[in-house]
Amino acid sequence: MDPERARELLTAERRRIERALSRRGHEDTGEETDEDDPVNLAADLYQDEFDEGLSDDLREELAAVERAEARLAAGTYGLSVESGTPIPDERLEAVPTAERTAEEEAR
Repeated sequence: MDPERARELLTAERRRIERALSRRGHEDTGEETDEDDPVNLAADLYQDEFDEGLSDDLREELAAVERAEARLAAGTYGLSVESGTPIPDERLEAVPTAERTAEEEAR
């Protein structure tokens, strides 16, 4: 894959993740609630834990972007980290952070 195209894909992926991360977290709706009501507390706790799980996933995706950017800088982007086999451009277009071929990933 052309390094400039790879840079474009990784930059777009980074922006998407960073935007999603900035929107994560519990948002106050402004509605008055009975804070002593267990149902309200449970709903808030569930939402906070759900958001934290999504944030964890997004941070993992961001780390994958950083690894891909490092491979790009090192000249090894597009090669499997497992075998050194070239990763097809079609796969990199769909998953710019791919570290392995589809076959290797399936195993």
